[in-house]
Amino acid sequence: MAMARSRTVSAPTRVVVLASGRGTNLQAIIDAAREGGLPIELVGVVYNRAGARCATRAARAGIPAHLLISRGLDRESYGQILLEKLLELAPELIVTAGFNRIMGTQVIAAFPNRIINIHPSLLPAFAGGLHAQADALAHGVKISGCTVHFVDNEVDAGPIIGQAAVAVREDDDAGSLSARILEQEHLILVEAIEMYVKGRLRVEGRRVRILDRD
Repeated sequence: MAMARSRTVSAPTRVVVLASGRGTNLQAIIDAAREGGLPIELVGVVYNRAGARCATRAARAGIPAHLLISRGLDRESYGQILLEKLLELAPELIVTAGFNRIMGTQVIAAFPNRIINIHPSLLPAFAGGLHAQADALAHGVKISGCTVHFVDNEVDAGPIIGQAAVAVREDDDAGSLSARILEQEHLILVEAIEMYVKGRLRVEGRRVRILDRD
């Protein structure tokens, strides 16, 4: 049994977000922290693609953004660079939100049960792919959705914190399905962060138990 978090919340929890693209999940976190009372301090955004819109969102919110180019580096080489930056930023929680790199094992070892990821499918279905919604449509599923989970050394296979289901419509394409799933991503990701910082998540093997705490 492993506790994801056990201390009483007082000061805001230090959070770093890893992103690669538009940063809409990052924006949902920013908005929740500013307007919804989410008790976190966003101490940095780390991104790996020059010109990514997530960096613009971070700048507008006054959050330091750090570009760590990943092209040409293998998983472990990039993981070492990323680890050094994360140790410098000293987060209590790391959130990967549209980050298109697989986490290096050294990062996971340094932050056990302190990294959460949002994935646009109902895991374990359609794990590990960059086109989960298109894959779901190609497979003919009737229900799709999204999953928030802790990150471990297996791709998209860590203990599941929460999920949201989205019905697939007859006229859906990858774009329309993705848009509706993204709305749910914003909700369950913020909810998972809030439960984490309030000490309500307990990892027991593959299961995440949600505790009733104020």
